[in-house]
Parts: sequence; structure tokens; C-alpha cells
Amino acid sequence: MDEKISGIIELLEKEYPDVRIALVHSNPFELLIATILSAQCTDKRVNDVTKELFKKYTSPHDYIKTSQEELEKDIYSTGFYRNKAKNIKKLCEILVNDFNGKVPDTMEELLTLPGVARKTANIVLSSAFGKVEGIAVDTHVKRLSYRLGLTENTDPDKIEKDLMGLIPKKKWDVFSLLLIQHGRNICMAKKPLCIRCVLNKICPSAFTFG
Repeated sequence: MDEKISGIIELLEKEYPDVRIALVHSNPFELLIATILSAQCTDKRVNDVTKELFKKYTSPHDYIKTSQEELEKDIYSTGFYRNKAKNIKKLCEILVNDFNGKVPDTMEELLTLPGVARKTANIVLSSAFGKVEGIAVDTHVKRLSYRLGLTENTDPDKIEKDLMGLIPKKKWDVFSLLLIQHGRNICMAKKPLCIRCVLNKICPSAFTFG
């Protein structure tokens, strides 16, 4: 493992020893829905919404039989609610018709679902099924990977490919979680707290923000 990569992982694992996915869920289906809702929305807001949502909708059938308008109201505060509701209803139909109502556990099958790109698929595979096929690249992972000099790309799929070539596979899932946590706590988009950052001695972007 590259010395810089090793240092990043070691420091972040020490800083966040109990890091785990922030989305509250009790099964793969709930995680899938929560991850779709998390697009352009904070995990905290999603958890607030799903606390009631998962009581009302317990299976794909529940989402299918409700109206588009009602589902939009239920998820309104997560943003982009029309598109999210549309995708959720469509993917639930596919789950029922093609997968016996179950969430598939392969990358190829997950990517056939509306609203599911590699980020969502990676999260579901890793956290729900214990299968690591890639690295989930959300806004935090994208930002920190660039600041740390691990990629020069801006496209999530290209960033993932770059990271997969640098990070040992056994660390793919935790690496994403570590960057997400660090992005929330320290390395924010506008005013990163470089003075408090455990990576400031090895980060090429440290102290460059006014």
C-alpha cells in the first residue's frame, strides 16, 4: 500500500474508530429507499423522514399502491421529491415483477433500478449484503479525494476507478465511510477546519482556504 494512502487510512481510522453508515435502516429495502432519498439531502433529514415513512411503507407493494402525489408529500423535505417519488414507485414495480419483491444483491441487477447509480449500489451491497464491489463516491468522497490529491477527475465513476486503483480492496467500504465522516466533521465544502484536521501534514490542500 502506498505510504500516503496508508497514512490517510490509519489517521482517519484512529479518528473515527466506530465509523458506520449514518442512514437508519433495518433491512436492504429500507436502505435502498433511504439511499435514494439521500441524494442532495443530509442523512439527518433522511432519517427524520424515514422514521415515519418506514412505518407507513413496509414493502414495495405499499409504495406501488400509494399515489404519486401522496408519496411526494411524504418525502417532500428531502428535496427533488417528484423525481425521487417517481423513481421509487418504478423501482418497486421492478422489484415485485422481476425480483420477487426482494432487493437484488448484485451490482448489475441493482443498476437496472430507476434512481440507482453506482454510489447507491455500492452502499446497498456493502452495508446490506456485505459485498464490496467498489467505492461509494458521494459529494464528500468526491471533494476530499480531490483535495487529498487522489484524483483529478470530477465524474464520480472516474473518481471511483481512480480510488479503486489506490485503495486496497479490503478497505474500499470503510474508506468511503471515513471520508464521508471527515467531510461532515472537518473538511467542509466552504470552510474546512484545516487547523483541526488530522491529515493537514499530508494533505496538499491544507491551509489553502481563506
